[in-house]
Amino acid sequence: MSDESPYMVEVPTGPDMQDLGAHVASMVRGGDVLLLSGPLGAGKTTFAQGFGSGLHIEEPIVSPTFTIARELDGSFADGSPAHLIHVDAYRLGGNDFAPGQDTVDRLLDELESLGLDEELEDPGEQTVILMEWGEQMASAFASERLEVHIDRPMDKAAIAEEADDSEAELTGDGMRTVTFVPVGERWKDFEQQLHSAK
Repeated sequence: MSDESPYMVEVPTGPDMQDLGAHVASMVRGGDVLLLSGPLGAGKTTFAQGFGSGLHIEEPIVSPTFTIARELDGSFADGSPAHLIHVDAYRLGGNDFAPGQDTVDRLLDELESLGLDEELEDPGEQTVILMEWGEQMASAFASERLEVHIDRPMDKAAIAEEADDSEAELTGDGMRTVTFVPVGERWKDFEQQLHSAK
C-alpha cells in the first residue's frame, strides 16, 4: 500500500474539469483502475469526457448508467493502443441478497454476470478501467487504484433542480474540489507525476 496522502485540486468550470480529466489520462497506462465518485451534477461525466479525449477516443463519452459499461478504443500518450472500460456501478448491488451474502459479494456477482469481473480484477496490458460509483467495491478488486472524488458547492436551488433531473451533470459553473486518493505502489508520488505530466 502507498502511504500517499490525498491531493486536492480546485476546478472552477466544466472545460477545466475536462482539461483535468485529459491531463490524468496522459498519465495512465494499461492495467490502471480509476474510481470516480461524487454527487449527481458534480462533474463525473465531464471529467470522463476529458479523460476519453486524453486517450484519443473519438466516440462521445456519455454516462453509461443504462448500459452499465461501455468499451471504447483509443491510444495512450506514447501512441500505443488503449482500451477503456467505462463502468457505472450506480445500479449494481440491488436488494436481492442470497443468505449470508454481503454488499461486496453481491456487487461482484453482478459484475461476473456481466462478464466484467475478470477484467476489473486484472485489466489487460492495454486496458484502463474508469468506474463511476465504484468506491464500495474498491477493496474487493483493486488493491492499486486512483480514487477521484469530486465535490461541488450545492445551494438549495441546485438541489431542487437536480432532484427533478436524475441525468443532471455539471449543471453550472462553480468551484469544484477534486480529491485524488492514490492507493498502492503504482500511484506512489502521484502529485509529482501529475505536475510533471503538464
